[in-house]
Amino acid sequence: QVQFVESGGGLVQPGGSLRLSCAVSGWIRSIYVMGWYRQGPGSQRELVADITPDGDTTYADSVKGRFTISRDNAKNTVYLQMNSLRPEDTAVYYCKTYAAVYGGGGARDYWGQGTQVTVSS
Repeated sequence: QVQFVESGGGLVQPGGSLRLSCAVSGWIRSIYVMGWYRQGPGSQRELVADITPDGDTTYADSVKGRFTISRDNAKNTVYLQMNSLRPEDTAVYYCKTYAAVYGGGGARDYWGQGTQVTVSS
């Protein structure tokens, strides 16, 4: 019902930058909050940042001032600009959207497949 195309992950040196993107498609009636989560080795999945359709944002304390989330509502796409990357940012980054689909009842969370980000020299 909902498909994700995530891109932009990879290997980067400490201090470098990456830009993740996540395009959502399918039988979507409404998309509400879109966000990025991450799960590092041996860690629980955690919120990195999310954004409402009106542009209100939330960030984890660990990424404030370094990461910027944005979205293009017309394209159902959310972006994560990551600057000043650190080794501790290494994780699989997952796109999540809270959305309602046609014929699917009320809104619920949908998750992308994840993209690996590795910060290492």
